[in-house]
Amino acid sequence: MTMATLSQEFERYVRKIFPAQDYIPLHAPQFRGNERQYVLDTLESTFVSSVGNYVDKFEIAIAEFTGSQYVIATNTGTSALHIALMLCGVGKEDEVVTQSLTFVGTSNAIRYCGAHPVFVDVERETLGLSPKKLAEFLEENTEVRDDGLCWNRVSNRIIKVCVPVHNLGHPVRCQDIQEICAQYHISVVEDAAESLGSVSNGVHTGRIGRTGILSFNGNKIVTTGGGGAIMTDDKDIARKAKHLTTTAKKSHPWLFLHDKVGYNYRLPNLNAALGCGQMEQLPTYVESKRKLASLYQHWFNQREVEFIMEPRAAISNYWLNAILLENRSERDCFLQYMNDRGIMTRPMWTPLHTLPMYKNCLRGPLQMTEHIEDRLVNIPSSVIG
Repeated sequence: MTMATLSQEFERYVRKIFPAQDYIPLHAPQFRGNERQYVLDTLESTFVSSVGNYVDKFEIAIAEFTGSQYVIATNTGTSALHIALMLCGVGKEDEVVTQSLTFVGTSNAIRYCGAHPVFVDVERETLGLSPKKLAEFLEENTEVRDDGLCWNRVSNRIIKVCVPVHNLGHPVRCQDIQEICAQYHISVVEDAAESLGSVSNGVHTGRIGRTGILSFNGNKIVTTGGGGAIMTDDKDIARKAKHLTTTAKKSHPWLFLHDKVGYNYRLPNLNAALGCGQMEQLPTYVESKRKLASLYQHWFNQREVEFIMEPRAAISNYWLNAILLENRSERDCFLQYMNDRGIMTRPMWTPLHTLPMYKNCLRGPLQMTEHIEDRLVNIPSSVIG
């Protein structure tokens, strides 16, 4: 089948799935429940900022759904990752191992700490950090010295944390990554920004590492407009995270007392109210998105086009559905055709090691990262039904 024929047939097919839409977005938010009522409640209460009942309710809802003992809601996923890294000891001139195939916010949060990203390749099955490549990189380039810390022999800097990313909602093999990192005294912070509702070996994403973070940006499966959250089972980390994200303000009836350099990162009550309505719909949303993925899988299999499936032993939320084409030329032809006709499709994130501010970062071989970026196309993935 030629790329022109595939593009034309897919245009017809996707317009059947999303009828009565001249423009079909990649992932549009859905507001089908109590969102409007809860937001109006906050307006009537006048508690629209970071103090309000809906913030607490939203955190409890996430904790109950994911199984995390503690959840601290923040204003973005990037700010959640920034604080999570800080509380796992990342500081100036440290290093953090992560993947180049991710949204830029992952490495930006590392740089906010004054640290350096180090890029390791991904694996095809999960689209996330490869345990095999991670183990090879650490064995070849690092050593645990007498101080109990993992030192990069090339840079002579300490590797404090590893950040695997659950790309497109597909769970990374975090248990394997955790076991590897434990041998080198490296903490794991999961970037689960895209994977609310995804499970690996019976455990929700973001729960294997010392901490995990979520995003509730407008394009996520659950949105608060803009927002994020830190998940952890560590009571001390949770306490410090809540304190730091609330400008490190000490409790007092009227005085403004701050004991650290804090951050104005807490999620406003207005946004949390929207999130509470969204969380009530989450099981239905996951079911709907998995149904859409099944439809896509069947359609593309009939045309011998590779559809990105959830990894083994995992249940994915299929945040964004994706296909792999033969090469960059086919990818770009497909993207051009669809976007010209009002059907939003997108390539994978531009690998971070190719961006000007990260091009000089240390890295291992990144063949799979570049292979996927050349071929992957995200297709319309909004909740249906």
